[in-house]
Amino acid sequence: MTTYDEGGLGATDRTAAFETERPRLERLAARVLGDPAEAEDVVQQAWLRLHGTDADITNLPAWLTTVTTRLCLDRLRAKVPVPEEVDERLEGEVLAAGEASDPADELALADTVGIALQAVLDRLSPGERVAFVLHDSFGFDFPTIAGILDTTPAAARKLASRARSKIVQPAPEDGLANWEVVDAFLAAARGGDFDRLLGLLAPDVVVTGDVFAIAMGTPERIAGASEVAGFFNGAAKAALPVFVGEHPGAAWMQHGEARVAFDFRVVDGRVASVDFRADPDVLAQVRSRRDGEARGRPASA
Repeated sequence: MTTYDEGGLGATDRTAAFETERPRLERLAARVLGDPAEAEDVVQQAWLRLHGTDADITNLPAWLTTVTTRLCLDRLRAKVPVPEEVDERLEGEVLAAGEASDPADELALADTVGIALQAVLDRLSPGERVAFVLHDSFGFDFPTIAGILDTTPAAARKLASRARSKIVQPAPEDGLANWEVVDAFLAAARGGDFDRLLGLLAPDVVVTGDVFAIAMGTPERIAGASEVAGFFNGAAKAALPVFVGEHPGAAWMQHGEARVAFDFRVVDGRVASVDFRADPDVLAQVRSRRDGEARGRPASA
């Protein structure tokens, strides 16, 4: 963990410390805003705030995280002013030194947010969006989130829970594309969210493995939503989004090559089956799935 004793830092040292934090702040802002260019602008604004303050900052990563997130909230509210049910007074001073725990280390819990989640985030209110991203994607605890949102831990937890329910059970007219379901499932698996996994699985879901995958240690067959959710709960941390043939899936990669593909079949917005496939002919069809590429392809089961 990087820490700073800001009491004696001059302008030059403060600039160097900020540049160390810049990549983390841009990654965070990009996840919240869904726009890397806008994230860079927000982080630059955070730098101007830092440059312009005479405050004695003893926890620079936490201070910058708070400022950056609040600037993101301002932008979200300017785009979509959604009324919220909790008190979120964001015009006050940023957290005083030492009032929040340093969240810098916790960002390592998740370096990416599935492209599905970024698409669905647009359906959330600003507070829901921030609480969900900070907690479910970056591992912030609710007291820290509450400090950033200037609310209570209980209210922050409620915002994240409400966001999660909207993502797991979207409105019928918001029907998720298959790649969105796959990525939401993988995010829930990595996060160890058993309830979310259940919500994304068909009741009669089946997991199977081909002979090659079974030889590598995958299960031969698992049936039923509860059993499948239990198997994936806390797993799939190394799985990357790919195309398996012409439809979205995931894969365990080693040295840039797929070793086991997760071949998903999605029916009516729920995962109906997952086939672990390590047949060389199948793996030859696996290729990386990028945001624009995934969005541009028609959904298929």
